[in-house]
Amino acid sequence: MKELIGYIAGRLVDHPDAVEVTEREEDDTIIIELRVAKEDLGKVIGKRGRTAKAMRSVLSAAAGKLDKRSRLEILE
Repeated sequence: MKELIGYIAGRLVDHPDAVEVTEREEDDTIIIELRVAKEDLGKVIGKRGRTAKAMRSVLSAAAGKLDKRSRLEILE
């Protein structure tokens, strides 16, 4: 999961070296925390949050195969 979000975010931003992804698990939920450079934050979120929503959908589908829930947190 961590690698998947890192790959997607790395292709969207201008500073892929600043992308940091951490993964932790609470109960049956996988929590992915994504940090990007401040100037790339808008690119990861997208207009009206569409890019972030798409990333969450992909993450949810991948987590579903493992019978887990998922949550993507985009941090500043």
